[in-house]
Amino acid sequence: MSAGAYSLSAAIPSPGFSVIKGEPVIGGLHGASRHYFCPHCMSWMFTRPEGIEEFVNIRPGILDQPVWSQPFIETFTSEKLPWVSTPAKYSYEQFPPFEAYGGLIRAYAEGNQMGV
Repeated sequence: MSAGAYSLSAAIPSPGFSVIKGEPVIGGLHGASRHYFCPHCMSWMFTRPEGIEEFVNIRPGILDQPVWSQPFIETFTSEKLPWVSTPAKYSYEQFPPFEAYGGLIRAYAEGNQMGV
């Protein structure tokens, strides 16, 4: 859906996320996870993943100040283009195993206070 070498995503706790202007539309892949787009320009804005009520995945490029969104984890490296590299601290061929998420969240919180 991103039509590029990267698909940046930031997991934001659901209680800290709200649409404050406009009404996004569902588009893209029409599966159980809902992908929301701007109805005017059709930019992919955020996703509400199926079965994960705690987080909303946003596209950092839509933020007014996306500089804090440096990659921390890269996933699906098994499918990346040979010339692609990121500064991500953690890398997974697919998604991280479920039991790794707690440690990854702690590592992010410890090393990234206030976007530092």
